[in-house]
Amino acid sequence: MTTPSTPRSPGTPEAPLTLPDGRPVPPMTGSERAMLEGWLDFHRGTLELKCRGLDDRQVRLAPAEPSSLTLLGLVQHLAEVERNWFQRVLGGLDAPPVFEEATGYALDPQRGLRDALAVWRREIARGRELLAGRALEDTGRIVDEPMAGVEVSVRWVLIHLIEEYARHNGHADILRERIDGTTGA
Repeated sequence: MTTPSTPRSPGTPEAPLTLPDGRPVPPMTGSERAMLEGWLDFHRGTLELKCRGLDDRQVRLAPAEPSSLTLLGLVQHLAEVERNWFQRVLGGLDAPPVFEEATGYALDPQRGLRDALAVWRREIARGRELLAGRALEDTGRIVDEPMAGVEVSVRWVLIHLIEEYARHNGHADILRERIDGTTGA
């Protein structure tokens, strides 16, 4: 972990810490909001790290047979997840699926990792815009069955997304190890 290079006086905010691989370290102290957003950013960074250095052929491999799960499919799926929870649920927007299949797992031969990551990053940026200025207690409504209409708080959505990314990053760990032997956080 890197630390700020200059000593700080008490009460002076520290620069964000990053791991040697570039992922942001979630705040160890501070507000609940900062911690939730920090953990979500950490898990987003972990997904991107799992795809780093791979080519389009490799991210299309589904090496954990009989599953068809791929790293490219995970990136697309999490773009859909970002859109659903921030735009549709919290923002109340009528946002269609990002990809042709609402789950995002289907692979299009014309779409590679660079394109999928660009879409995913745009969804993250749009979600941040919609989240800005909203309190953790603010609410939105689930739009999909079987829970359509159920009210959820911003806090619940952030916790859910942390859980969703953490679960899928576990899948990404296995996929990456099977592709080229790379292991680790």
